[in-house]
Amino acid sequence: MKTATDTGTASRAGRGFSDIYRAVWRWHFYAGLLVLPFLVLLSVTGGLYLFRDGIDQFVHSDLMKVNTPVTQSAQNPAVTSLPLSEQVDQALASLPGTPVRVVPSPARDLTTEVDIVAADGSGKQAVYVNPYSGEVQGQMAYRDSIMWTVRRLHSLAIMGPIGNATLEIAAGWSILLVFSGLFLWWPRGQKGGVVTLRATPARRLWWRDLHAVCGIIAAGFIVFLAVTGMPWSMVWGAKVNELANGHNYGYPDGVRVNTPMSDARLVDQELTSWSLEQAVIPLSSLPGDAADPIVDEGEHAGHGGSVASSAPVKAAVPVSAAAIAHADIGLDEAERIFAREGLAPGYAINLPSTAQGVYTGSVYPDALERQQVVHVDRYSGDVLLDMHYADYGPLGRALEWGINVHLGQQYGLINQLILLMACLAMVMMSVGAGVMWWKRRPVGGIGIPPLPMERKRIAGVWGLMMIIGVIFPLVGLSLIVMGLLDWLWIRVTSGSASDGRGGIGEQCLIWRPRRGELRLATASDACRGRGTHG
Repeated sequence: MKTATDTGTASRAGRGFSDIYRAVWRWHFYAGLLVLPFLVLLSVTGGLYLFRDGIDQFVHSDLMKVNTPVTQSAQNPAVTSLPLSEQVDQALASLPGTPVRVVPSPARDLTTEVDIVAADGSGKQAVYVNPYSGEVQGQMAYRDSIMWTVRRLHSLAIMGPIGNATLEIAAGWSILLVFSGLFLWWPRGQKGGVVTLRATPARRLWWRDLHAVCGIIAAGFIVFLAVTGMPWSMVWGAKVNELANGHNYGYPDGVRVNTPMSDARLVDQELTSWSLEQAVIPLSSLPGDAADPIVDEGEHAGHGGSVASSAPVKAAVPVSAAAIAHADIGLDEAERIFAREGLAPGYAINLPSTAQGVYTGSVYPDALERQQVVHVDRYSGDVLLDMHYADYGPLGRALEWGINVHLGQQYGLINQLILLMACLAMVMMSVGAGVMWWKRRPVGGIGIPPLPMERKRIAGVWGLMMIIGVIFPLVGLSLIVMGLLDWLWIRVTSGSASDGRGGIGEQCLIWRPRRGELRLATASDACRGRGTHG
């Protein structure tokens, strides 16, 4: 009697585990359908983008690399470049228009980039100038290099808002994919296929093991990259950014804002950090306007201290172009101020576009501590704002660190190589999943994993996944849609399965201890007396 009771208890426990396994497997399958195509795209483009500077400079070497050797000697140890204003003049002679941005040569063998809104209507163009000779080496459309194309593919920006929303959903589902995959992978006494491959590529088992082993290697990276990529998302990222950075004119609390501000945002004129996407640009004081002067606080004006009320913005008065040109400090002086403020090589200078515009120098180098944005009054040369990485709060610093690691910048080559290996593991995991599914799928079907005997297990797993859906609203919406589709699929297929018309027949999960795997069986003879019937 006791033996029969123990056997019944064990049978119920085994059936309960089988039901949970089936429910998790089913949702893992759905997550894979949604995520794996995007995961392959993100892995390939992300792996390439890790080495963006080297690839761009190799592919576009005729533009980005100085075309004449830079020679040094004991008699001439320091080869000097032409004044930046002269380099801009040479660019304008080649392409008439309005200069809006300049990137001074960041290294001895690299050219200066001058971005011009062309007068011929061709849009914004990047003109590359030899900083030593002033020779224009060529031009291309602004942000049209091969790595900018890869970046747009990686972010699905080529699809507009729909692409961004799709990527946000895929990122959330990839987290679900990892957690459900970990449950399915967990050994439970299994020896093979955990961290080793069994059989040969000719058999499905080898591809299952490839998927599992590469998946466990990539799991932590998938979650990390999904979470650190979410700040760029259209719904969750935008809302969190607005809540976190929508005060103090978009600057960290460590930056004192005590100057008139415009309505223009920094992100609209320059690629900036996530924490500064809400930042607005200050205004220069008009020439000859001394009624309410702004006090020059030295080379670190606007940096540190508590937030102060912004000075009232005065009504703009017409100023002639000649008066502006006469009073403007000029690009060369602005460059000297940025050098004095310590901006790292590779910084960009955005030129003032209005009478009260400012010179903005910004740089986001590999070393986080050297992130810096400096706004300079175009007439007085005063530093209106000077923002450093240290000015971010703890959350901002943590987010920026995560983004920097995501981009492969924080720890140099080792950062790039580790993420490259993670990208390769993700591709192999996805390929393994695709081949495994292809070999497992029934003829004429898509091979959706079997239902648990207790259908509420499906809803239970769905409810757990909705925790992620509550955090990321678009993911939650997609979970609701997938839940409804799965419910409809069950309703449609359950009838045909019960009367034998097109159904998949009796099913069970059979545990094979020698192979350490659960196997789906569909024939009654195979299921009879073995495993849990479905």
